Amino acid sequence: MINRFVRRAVPAFALVPLLLAGPAAAQPDLREANSAAGARTPVQLLALNDLHGNLLPVDGAAGRISHRGPTIQAGGLAQMATLLDQARSGVTNTLTVGAGDMIGGSPLLSALFHDEPTIDALEELGLSVSSVGNHEFDEGQAELRRIVDGGCHPDDGCAPDTQYKGASFAYLAANVTERGSTKPLLKPYTIKTLPSGQRIGFIGLITKEAPSAINAAKIRDLEFHDEVPVIERYSRELTRQGVNAQVVLLHEGEAVSGQAGANCDEGGPGTKLGGRIKKIAEQAAPAVDLIVSGHSHNSYECTVNDPNGHRRLVTQADSFSRSFTDLRFDLDRARDVVRSTVKAQHRPVPVETAQQPAMAKLIETWRTRSDAVANRVVGHISADMPGRGSPLPETPLGSFLADAQVAAGKEHGADLALMNPGGMRADLVFHDAGAVTYADAYRVQPFESPLYVLPVTGAQLITALQQQFTGENEESPCFLQLSKELSYSVDMSRTGADRLLADTVKINGQPVVPDATYKVVLNEFLANGGNGFTVFGTITNREGGDVTDLAALVDYLDATTSPNAPAAPPAPGRITFVTTH
Repeated sequence: MINRFVRRAVPAFALVPLLLAGPAAAQPDLREANSAAGARTPVQLLALNDLHGNLLPVDGAAGRISHRGPTIQAGGLAQMATLLDQARSGVTNTLTVGAGDMIGGSPLLSALFHDEPTIDALEELGLSVSSVGNHEFDEGQAELRRIVDGGCHPDDGCAPDTQYKGASFAYLAANVTERGSTKPLLKPYTIKTLPSGQRIGFIGLITKEAPSAINAAKIRDLEFHDEVPVIERYSRELTRQGVNAQVVLLHEGEAVSGQAGANCDEGGPGTKLGGRIKKIAEQAAPAVDLIVSGHSHNSYECTVNDPNGHRRLVTQADSFSRSFTDLRFDLDRARDVVRSTVKAQHRPVPVETAQQPAMAKLIETWRTRSDAVANRVVGHISADMPGRGSPLPETPLGSFLADAQVAAGKEHGADLALMNPGGMRADLVFHDAGAVTYADAYRVQPFESPLYVLPVTGAQLITALQQQFTGENEESPCFLQLSKELSYSVDMSRTGADRLLADTVKINGQPVVPDATYKVVLNEFLANGGNGFTVFGTITNREGGDVTDLAALVDYLDATTSPNAPAAPPAPGRITFVTTH
């Protein structure tokens, strides 16, 4: 009765190519000069992203943020609702918007009911519109359509005492089509009319690289298209309808620089912003006034120059409801955004914030429905096991999960296990004398991804470990989590595949033999070549699939731990960092 998650790769948009102006030096915007003397209308946008169904605060390091100040524990939709109410106070023209991954990768409280509780909570929060993110596709396009349109789940039926009616806010997917079609899967844009009568157009998109972050089995019939020409197409359509104020909601973001703790524009517009989001923001249609982004879970507020050399703001809030972005700007007489007035402030959501009563009641209703399943104790730990919140490439929780998965694969003769870091969604936090509940386990492994045992040659294993540093992982390495049987060394002063010191790769202390075959446990996402580990996608022979990653963790905790013998965080050292030159 719970949900799963996804990935895959695709072609480009079947549209007539559009000529885009090249980058230009910042120039004065004549529209602003012409509007200076006229009446202006103030507008507020409150933006969030990457909620992932976290109605309650996330425990441990994954729930912390630091915004130009001390690190705090943050999050919780009831807390956020209070702060949103305060931010809206006295503001006539205000809209709340999202940039994707509102659902998916969710804790048990939401996932047990196929994320209907999160849609319920977002409606209570006042969300007007959101783009889709990659995790909206975790259960495939049919389930996404059900989330949008309503109806009971085809397998699990209706949640207790409810009749799901669909999302009352607009879900947008301008650059996702069925294969071979040019018709967007969901609405490409929506137009919102403010109380003052002005209109704002919102174009919603997802990164065209979403297939590498979605289980390929879930999106085989879908295509994800290049963002820039799609934005151009629908920006022109909005302009033809007389909608001059235009906002892009884009599930694509930067993972490293330009965070809220730094001055993103130090040294020039968007100097510390990088990656695809910066290129898209610089190239997108000049009529687009600002871009609200998501996907990387890191907050930033950055300025770029659009193709006409005019200032354009790009923002992102923190994931898991840890913060939201309060955007303010004026509309001029032509009902267009006065760009010089656009300002953004990130608003952290401290966990000690008073909870809004209506949202707290809604969440409590769903929590009560899930208690019987959620509170079952499945094991014990002796200390925190950081995973999602760990800054280390080799995380204690990742090692523990990989050990659980190789144990689950022993009936198929498994030699080792590998897990993608994105497969762990939280930390295992020590509380209640170390008791781990089913809800705790589910928060860590919410995808319920089937586990497969693949015959992998030693040469293929080395290639997979090299792919941590090549292809789509070259700029930002993706360290697989390893079971205790595997070890190797890397030299991060090198580049690309050379970072892996291939002669140090060992299984059970013995050098890997290129021609030998090893049985490797992988979740479905990795087995299908997700996150750039394409070598696994070429191996069609596989065993298993009858045990999920969540079941493996629960069984492992049950079999190996007790109140008197709790599991300790695995010691580091499976990956050794060295400098060879």
